[in-house]
Amino acid sequence: MLREAIPGEVEQAMTTLYDTLGVPMHATHEEIKRAYRKAAMKWHPDRNSGAEEVARAAFQDIKDAYAILSDAAQRKVYDAVYAEQMRGWEAQRARRQEAQAKREAAARAADEAAYAEMVSLAMRCADEGHNRDVLFGVLLGRRCEARRAAQIADSVAALQAARREAAKADLAAEAERAEGVEEVQAETEAAATSLKKHAATTHEAANPRADQGKREEPASDAHPAGALGSLWFQFLNGLRF
Repeated sequence: MLREAIPGEVEQAMTTLYDTLGVPMHATHEEIKRAYRKAAMKWHPDRNSGAEEVARAAFQDIKDAYAILSDAAQRKVYDAVYAEQMRGWEAQRARRQEAQAKREAAARAADEAAYAEMVSLAMRCADEGHNRDVLFGVLLGRRCEARRAAQIADSVAALQAARREAAKADLAAEAERAEGVEEVQAETEAAATSLKKHAATTHEAANPRADQGKREEPASDAHPAGALGSLWFQFLNGLRF
């Protein structure tokens, strides 16, 4: 018996006459006959005491299936009709699956958008300094599901805490770097001063006489104008005597 797929079913295989007799579609005439005899004996009403109605219906289906499949001409027509209906059923199933996939994709996209909106809202509240409990309450107020609201609030609060710790660490590192620069500058200036003192000491040790001669040189000799004035004074004295 042929049965079309029921609209709304997710996955429903078609029951065929071959299924009724329990044989494959490529079964031979002898295989069909043996299968019919076996099924007829199993479902004969006289052999199913207490379930005669069910057995009678199954027995009738078996007889109808055998009547068609045992006749070569009817079997050929049935196979052609079945193949056509199977193609239609497969196409219908493919359309249902495609529509279902589109609905699921749209639902996922909407859910992701709602989730992103809730995360953005929680981040703004966290940036304003609100704690985890406030975030949770704000999300619930936006009709966010309680479990999701708790998850978002926990995640955003943990992220903000991590950011604050990272900022503190950066400030400490920057202060440490600045202190290190100042120490290096102080050491450099001290080293430069030490080098100047060392150079001056070395120069004095290497030229003691030159420095002494400079210190003992008369003031008149040290300056050309003073020497010239002394000679002029002597000349005037000579004219007087």
